[in-house]
Amino acid sequence: MSIKPQFYVNEIDIPSSVSITKQNNLITSKGSFGSVQKDFTKMPAVIDLKDKKITITSQGNRKKDFALVNTIQSVINNMIKGSNTGFTYKLKIVFAHFPITVKIKGKEVSVENFFGERSSRTSKIVGNDTKVTVQGEDVIVTGPNIENVSQTAANLELATRIKNKDSRVFLDGVYIYSKE
Repeated sequence: MSIKPQFYVNEIDIPSSVSITKQNNLITSKGSFGSVQKDFTKMPAVIDLKDKKITITSQGNRKKDFALVNTIQSVINNMIKGSNTGFTYKLKIVFAHFPITVKIKGKEVSVENFFGERSSRTSKIVGNDTKVTVQGEDVIVTGPNIENVSQTAANLELATRIKNKDSRVFLDGVYIYSKE
């Protein structure tokens, strides 16, 4: 009597408002908000697209394979959500003495007059579909790809990081306060 290896299988139902295509291991999700692409060639799992279902099957039966299948499922769910409704990160501009000015210049966000510095601090906008807007004391980052939106917000937060001072006293900067 031989024991068959048990593989981990997860299924994802595709909503009718989103269309998903698979070419080799490149999966593209298109919806009303935009399109998101992700390459899964380095993932040791089998991804099948049939009718309105995506099936993810592991190639092994260890804990790592189970974790990988769940990770792929989360990434595809984020792709579906992003192409359908999008992601929004909100950041707050905080200053005590020197009024900070945030401007968008092409594919960069420029933070001027930070702590009275003469040179502006810049951060990169990641991705082509990511949009950054300034509304009063809020900076709003939106886009269909959660990786690009979150990295753009993190870049802006890191650009205004204070070094060699007590961060409990010097609270100036741009901080993430909402993720939607």
